Amino acid sequence: MPIEFVCKIKFAEEDEKQKSKQDGDKESLIEESCTPPAKDLAGFANSCSLHGINHIFVSGRLGIRQTLWALAFLTSLALFLYQAAKCAISYLEHPHVTALNEEATPEMVFPAVTICNINRFRFSALTDADIYHLANLTGLPPKNRDGHKPTDLMYPAPDMQDIFNRTGHQLEEMLMSCNFSGQNCSVEDFSVVYTRYGKCYTFNGNKTTSKKTKQGGMGNGLEIMLDIQQDEYLPIWRETNETSLEAGIRVQIHSQDEPPYIHQLGFGVSPGFQTFVSCQEQRLTYLPQPWGNCRSTSREKFPGYDTYSISACRLLCETNEVMRVCNCRMVHMPAQLQKNSGDICPCETPCNLTRYGKELSMVKIPSKGSARYLSRKYDKSEDYIRDNFLVLDIFFEALNYETIEQKKAYDVAGLLGDIGGQMGLFIGASILTVLEILDYIYEEPNDTTRSHPEGAYANTILPNHHVPHPHPHPHPHPLSHPLPDFAC
Repeated sequence: MPIEFVCKIKFAEEDEKQKSKQDGDKESLIEESCTPPAKDLAGFANSCSLHGINHIFVSGRLGIRQTLWALAFLTSLALFLYQAAKCAISYLEHPHVTALNEEATPEMVFPAVTICNINRFRFSALTDADIYHLANLTGLPPKNRDGHKPTDLMYPAPDMQDIFNRTGHQLEEMLMSCNFSGQNCSVEDFSVVYTRYGKCYTFNGNKTTSKKTKQGGMGNGLEIMLDIQQDEYLPIWRETNETSLEAGIRVQIHSQDEPPYIHQLGFGVSPGFQTFVSCQEQRLTYLPQPWGNCRSTSREKFPGYDTYSISACRLLCETNEVMRVCNCRMVHMPAQLQKNSGDICPCETPCNLTRYGKELSMVKIPSKGSARYLSRKYDKSEDYIRDNFLVLDIFFEALNYETIEQKKAYDVAGLLGDIGGQMGLFIGASILTVLEILDYIYEEPNDTTRSHPEGAYANTILPNHHVPHPHPHPHPHPLSHPLPDFAC
């Protein structure tokens, strides 16, 4: 038959005292943890990460030591505010710096080259009707010695583009030879463009089929020989605003994104010389407002042109002014006009543009040894070749380009770094210190002393906490309370 053993456990008197002590300590800890900490200024000063204020806000009477610390703190704070204000003012001025760099490349797009004969009209191609219509430009009398007849006044309205196209110098007659990077080129490689010099020609003007060069130096670019045809130059009967006293051609080297503005940006090449033009491409990047004054490419398209450029802007400005004064336009002016010229003048610099630096040198041609050869080759006299022939050689100095870029000299990161450095140097603070102060200011008005009635935590927060009851007998009998049974 199974036997059951029942064991009785007796707590010693010392164990009962220890248990009572632990329960009392637990109650004391609960009461202390529920008491909110003091929220006075001295306590905040001791706990805040702001340097110096723990020596100023102390308990007790204000003394000399606290006064000196207060003066030192206020001085440091004033210096910090002064330096921070200077940093902010410098940032609001939006300064910029210019960075210059040079980069090499295996190949480069060759620039567009526009050439114009300084003489606008060939004298042999002008008719009396043309001379009559161009009287203000040429100042010439009619070829007929008897002068203009009364019927001449019945000339139909002129087609100026037809006159410029028909009477201008024709490239197939001027171009004696053409070579690009060792390969022959011809008239088909040039496109017609009209400028203040009349009918002109642009080499490599199409940016979709632009030619490239893979080597720098002379002989690796464009080399052309031209006959300027001085025999066709207009005689000067009387001077006008458009009368030219020079002989030669005007040349402009520009990018494919801008039209030629050759009467102001071109350079002259004289007959009787071979002119070498060494180029270097320069890519410029400007900053928009508020750091600079460039025109962003994201703005609306410019009327009449695919890409905005200073040359296009100037041409449109001239067009609008001519339209305003005489309700007409010159041949080289764009056909698409903008009525309000105030929207585009003065012309802004584009934020991205390409220009070409140039170095010119020249030698005399023909030499004595080559004069007779050229005379036989082109069936011209030696004197004619000396007075009319020229050679133009345009090439890249090297296969590299310069980048000139405007950059922000002071940005937000620099501003915050400078202010943070000044803050740490003078007052030893940081962003978190500012948050500490704001948190103290926000919490202080809402801080109230919270008291809890005795025994409240026993009924609410800690429902399972049992407070020991006083015993009627100081030394209870060890078996006076029921004890649990344990199966042994």
